[in-house]
Amino acid sequence: MVILSEYIEGSSSSTNDHKYDVFLSFRGADTRHSFTDHLHKALLGADISTFLDDKEIETGGDLKPELEGAIKESRSSIVVLSKNYANSSWCLDELVLILGERKASNQIVIPIFYHVDPTHVRKQQSSFGDAIAKHKQVMKAETNPNKRSQWAQRLNRWSQALTEVADLKGMNVDGRQETEFIDEIVNNIHFRLRKHSRIPVPQLIGMAYSKNFITSWLKDTSPQKTGILTILGMGGIGKTSLAKYVYGLHSHEFDTSSFIEDISRKCDGNFNGLLDLQKQLYDDISKTSSIQVRDVSIYTSKIENAIAFKKVFLVLDDINSLDQLDALLGSKGFHPGSKIIITTKDAWLTESCALFKATIKPLHAKHLLPGLNKHEAQQLFCFHAFRPNHPKACYKEVLEKLVQYCQGHPLALQVLGKSLYNRDVVYWEEHLEGLKKDNGSPINNVLRKSFDSLSSKNDKDLFKYIACFFVGIDRDFTETILKACDIKTRSGIMNLIDKCLLSIGQNNTLMMHRLIQEMGRFVVHQESPDKPWKRSRLWCNEESFKVLKQKKSMGNLLGLTLDMRMLKKEMLGGSFELKTDVLSNMDNLLLLQLNYVNVQGSYENFSKELRWLCMHGFPSKYIPSDLPTDNPVALDMSYSNIESFINFYSNPQLENREKQSIGSRAKDKKFLGSLKILNLSFCGQLHSLVGFVEFPALERLIATNCNELVDVCESVQNCVELVYIDLRYCNKLEKLTMGMLKMVKTLLLDGCNLGGSQIEIRDKCKMVKANNVGINTKFSSSTVVEAIPNDLKFFMISLPSSLVRLSLAKNNLYTKSFPMDFSCLSMLEALNLDENRISSMPNCVRSLSRLQALSMQHCDMLTLVEHPPTSLTFLSIFSNKRHVLRKVVFDPEMRPLDLLIPWTRLAPQSCEIEGMVKIQPMAGVKEKVLHSLCWNKLDFLNKRGVQTYSNGKNSQEHQIQMYYEFGIFSTIYRGKDMPNWITHRSNGPSISFTILSSPNKPRGFNFCYVSTYRLPVIIIHNITKNRTWIYDHCIADVGVGKESYTVLSHWMFRMNEMEGGDLISITLRKFRSYNEIAMECGVSVVYDDGNTDEEDALGYYKSWNHIIGGDLTGYQLTTGEYILSILRITTHGVKPFMRYGKFVGDRDYYKGDEILFTALSQRKPAIVGHIPEEIGTSTCNDLILNDKDEVDGDEDPVVAEVVESESEVKVDVEVMVEAGLEQHAKRSCTWRKWFNCTRA
Repeated sequence: MVILSEYIEGSSSSTNDHKYDVFLSFRGADTRHSFTDHLHKALLGADISTFLDDKEIETGGDLKPELEGAIKESRSSIVVLSKNYANSSWCLDELVLILGERKASNQIVIPIFYHVDPTHVRKQQSSFGDAIAKHKQVMKAETNPNKRSQWAQRLNRWSQALTEVADLKGMNVDGRQETEFIDEIVNNIHFRLRKHSRIPVPQLIGMAYSKNFITSWLKDTSPQKTGILTILGMGGIGKTSLAKYVYGLHSHEFDTSSFIEDISRKCDGNFNGLLDLQKQLYDDISKTSSIQVRDVSIYTSKIENAIAFKKVFLVLDDINSLDQLDALLGSKGFHPGSKIIITTKDAWLTESCALFKATIKPLHAKHLLPGLNKHEAQQLFCFHAFRPNHPKACYKEVLEKLVQYCQGHPLALQVLGKSLYNRDVVYWEEHLEGLKKDNGSPINNVLRKSFDSLSSKNDKDLFKYIACFFVGIDRDFTETILKACDIKTRSGIMNLIDKCLLSIGQNNTLMMHRLIQEMGRFVVHQESPDKPWKRSRLWCNEESFKVLKQKKSMGNLLGLTLDMRMLKKEMLGGSFELKTDVLSNMDNLLLLQLNYVNVQGSYENFSKELRWLCMHGFPSKYIPSDLPTDNPVALDMSYSNIESFINFYSNPQLENREKQSIGSRAKDKKFLGSLKILNLSFCGQLHSLVGFVEFPALERLIATNCNELVDVCESVQNCVELVYIDLRYCNKLEKLTMGMLKMVKTLLLDGCNLGGSQIEIRDKCKMVKANNVGINTKFSSSTVVEAIPNDLKFFMISLPSSLVRLSLAKNNLYTKSFPMDFSCLSMLEALNLDENRISSMPNCVRSLSRLQALSMQHCDMLTLVEHPPTSLTFLSIFSNKRHVLRKVVFDPEMRPLDLLIPWTRLAPQSCEIEGMVKIQPMAGVKEKVLHSLCWNKLDFLNKRGVQTYSNGKNSQEHQIQMYYEFGIFSTIYRGKDMPNWITHRSNGPSISFTILSSPNKPRGFNFCYVSTYRLPVIIIHNITKNRTWIYDHCIADVGVGKESYTVLSHWMFRMNEMEGGDLISITLRKFRSYNEIAMECGVSVVYDDGNTDEEDALGYYKSWNHIIGGDLTGYQLTTGEYILSILRITTHGVKPFMRYGKFVGDRDYYKGDEILFTALSQRKPAIVGHIPEEIGTSTCNDLILNDKDEVDGDEDPVVAEVVESESEVKVDVEVMVEAGLEQHAKRSCTWRKWFNCTRA
C-alpha cells in the first residue's frame, strides 16, 4: 500500500495552482459595509490574498463562473454566517461548492458565526429555518415537474451544507470586540495556511480503506477522550507516508499539532537525540522557543503541561522503545479530543507506555497496513519504471514477474522501478534473476533492522527456522517440532508478530512476506557465504544436493531439506543414490527432509537428535526397523509405497520371515515413543493402520487420500493424547473405532463415501435400523455410525464425545442418515456437512448446545433450515443453485451471527429467509395484510405475470409475487397500469412531495413506477430530517422485453422516520446506461386509522430486526446514508462504491467492516416447527422433499427445473480478492479456521 515518491503541498494539487489564499463568503446586505469590509482589509494587510465579490448582486439562479473559479482557486474559505445568509440562494450555492472543495481538495473552511447561534444553523431554526421555509414555498409554486425536482435536490444540498458547516470548528463573535475578533481570525488563518503549506502530503496508491479508517477515527469524538491509533506494518510498507498524508489533511482541525519523524533513527547512537525530539515537540505545541533544559524528565513535565489544555494532533513516527513514548507522551494524559498516531513495527509498545497507567486511559485502536494488491502494485511500479508512460507490450511478462516478486511491498516496488527506468527487457530479466540470488539490497537493509531489534537469541533462532523451513506451514505443527528443539515458540511467535516479521494466516499457517523471508535466509547465508556446509540451515535444493553429493562434513547443520523433483536434470547427471554414511557426520541435525531421494545403507547413521523426519516418496513397503526412534516428534512418509504400518527389520535375510508387529517390541521401549505427529497421506497401497500401542504420545494422525485404507485398528485408543485425526478421502474406510478416546478434538472424514457405502451395499445389508448407515446413540461416551452387511463384515465409525470439530462433507449423506439426537457430542463447536444430499437441516443438529459454526454449503437439495442452534455465530448455506432453498427459520433467542447465503432472486416458488427476505405468490397473501398496506383492488394482478431471465437470457413467465425485505413490500407485474389510488404522480424518474399534517400518524407510503427491462435503485431522501435510504432490490433480471412493467412497493415506517410536514424526494437511478429508467412514478401516503383494538396484520413483518425503524446500523455509510441491499449479507465486506459509486461517491464506506445478522427483534418465542400464521398458506409438505424423492431420485425434482446454466461457477476466493472483495474472501475462508489441516 503506498506511495508515489512525489509530494504535493497541502492537498492533491500544488499550492502554485491556488490564485487566492482566502475566499470570503458573506451576505452583502448584512455585513458588506461593516464586518466583512473590515475583515477583508485586515487580511490584505497581513499579506493574505483574498477574493471578495464586491458586486454581489443575484441576477439569476446560478453562480457566476468567476465565483466558481475563485472558490476552486482558493486555499481556504471564510464563511460569514449572518442572520440573513440563508435567504440568499446564491450564498447557499456558494456554501455547497465550498464544502465540496473541502472534501475534494482539502480546502480549509472557517465558519464565522456573526451574531447567530450555531445550533440554529445546524438544525435550520430561527432565521435559518424561516429562510429554508421560504425556499420550499418557491419549490411548491413551481409547476414544471423537472424544475420542481431540481429545487428539491437543491434544498437537500443546502440543508446538508448548513448542517455540515455548523459542525466545523468555527469562531463566534458574540461578546467580543470586533477589532480583536478580526485580529484573531487573521492570526488563525495565517497560522493554518502556513502550517497547511509546509506539510508535504504524499500522493498515495492503494490507501483508500486506510485513509477512510483513519479519517473516521479522527472524527470520532463521541467519548471525549484521548484517542491513540497505532499504525503497524513491516519496514517500507508505507506507515510514514500514510501518517504524513493524514496529518497534512487534518492537522489544521486541531488547536495545535506536531509531526515527529524518524524517531528511532534520530535516537539511535545520538546521546541528545531524545532531548532534541522533545524540544521539537514542545516548540510545535506551545508555539514558543525551546526552553534551555538538558534533562529529559524535566522536558517531559513541560510537555505534559503544554498538552493539558489544548486539543492536540500528534504523530510519532517509527517508535521502537518505551523510553521514547514515555518521554514524548508523559503519563498525565492529554486534553479530551486529542489524537495521537504512532507508527511502529512493535505492536506491544503502545499499551505498555506510562500513559496507559493513568487513571483515565486513552482509547486505543490498531491498524495493520497490508501490501498492495496486484493492480495497485503494477500501478506504483510502472509510475517509477516508465515515468509516466505506459509499459510496452514486450515488457508485460517480465513486469508481472517483478511485481509478483515484490508481493505488494511498496518500497521494493519503488526501488526496483527506479533502478529499471529506461532499461530494455533483457536487462529487466537479468536483474530479476540477480535479485533471486543476491539479497544484499537496500530493501534488505531496511528489513534487517527489525531482525536486529529482536532482543533474545531464542527469537532470532525461531525466526531463522521459520524463514528457512516453515513459511506456509501450520502453526501448531511448527510449534510441536520446534518445542522439541528447545525453542520457546509460544512467546517467540508473538514477539515476531509484534515486530511485524510474521503473521498468522486464515488456516492457522505461519505467513511471512517474501522479502522478509529472503532477508531471514540471507542472515543464515552470511554465516558462511561460500561454504554452505558450514551454515546452520540448508533449504536450497541445489545446495543441499551438492553438499550431500560431495560428502562434506556438516557438524554445525541443524536442518536440511532436499526434494529431488525440484532439481534440473542437468544437475543430476543421471541417477543419484544417497549413502546413509554421509549423514553420520551430522550429529546436531534436528530437521531432515529427504523427498523422493533414493536412500541406501543403514538408517542407524541418521542423527540421533532428529526431531522431524520427512521422506515423501519412500520406496519401501514398511518402516525401517533401524530408524533412530528415540527423539522424533514428527514423521511424514506421505506419497510412499507403505502397505501396512508394520515393522520389518532391514536385514534382507529376514524379508521372508513372519511379519513382526511393532507392538511386539520390548515393553519398556516403544518404537516411536516421542512421536506426536504421523502423516501417511497419499499412500496409495496402505490398507491398514495398526500398532498404535507403540505411539503413546501421538497427538495428530493424518492419512488423507489413502484410497486402499480399510481399517484403523482399535489400538488407536491407546493413543490417549490424540487430539486430531484427518482421514479425508479414504473412500474405502470401513472401521474407525475411537469411542474410548477422551482427547480427540478434530475429526475430518470428508469424502469417505459414507453415503455411497450405504447405497452400494443396500441389497446385501442386514439393516440395523431403517437405514443402512445410522447413528447409534445408546452409548453415552460416543456416537456410532454403523452398517452390517450379510457377510458379517462390520462397518463402524465411533465418534468420541470429546469432539469439538467434525467434518462429514462430500459423503452423499441424506437427512435420514442422521439420528434424532446428537446430544452425546456435547462439546461439538463446528460441524461441516458441505456437499451432501440433505434436504433439510438434520434434527440432531438442534441438540448441539455448544455449536458455533455450521456449514451446509453447496448442498444442492437443501430446501429447509429450521431453528438452528441458538449458540451459532457462523452459518453458511451458500449454494450456486439459488432457487432451491425455500425456508430458513430462526429462534427469537438466536444470537447475532455471521450468515453466508445465496443471493436470492425472484424464484418460481415461495422462499423465506426469516429476517432477511420473504417471497410468496400474491394469491397467497392474506387479505388483511393487503388491507394494511392499502393495496386495494388488485384483483387484476391474478391475470398478469412477470418474466425473469437467467444470466440475461432464457426468459421464464412466473406468477406475480410479493417480496418483503427491510420493511419494504414490493410486487412487479406486466403492463403500465398504476393503481388509481396512487394520487400524486410525476412523469419521469423522480418525484417530490410534502407529507401533510394530520391527526393520524403517517406509517408509510406506497410508491409505484412504470419502466422497462432493468430494475433501478430507489433513493428516498427525507430532506427535512436529512435521512437517506438507497434501496437495491433483492431480485434482478426482471423484464418483459420491450414491454412495460410496473413496480408497486409499500415502505413501512414506524419510528418517526417521516412525519407531517416533512419534505420527501424519491429518485430512481440506474446502474448502467439504459435508455429508460421510468416513464412515470407516483406516491400515496398511508396514515394510521387510529384503530388499536384489532390485531396488527403486519406484526410478524415488524418483528424482523433489520428493517427501517429497526437495527440498520450495519447498513449505514460513514456519510449517514443507508444502503438497503441483501448484498450486504451475501457478499458482505464489499465496498459500497464498487456497486453504488454512482450514488454515494468513491469515499464512502460502511461504518462497520462486518455485519452480524439477527433475524428477529424482541418477540414471543415460536414453537419449534410451527410456522406463524402470517407467513402464508404454504404447508411443510411444500417446503421439504418426501422420503421417496430423497432416496430414489437422483435429483430433487424441483431442483431439476431450476438448474442454473454452466456459466454459474462456485465462488473463487482469489478472484474475489483481486476484485477488491477482501472481506468476502475472508468470510468464505471462515470455515477453514475451524478445520485447518496440518501442512507437513
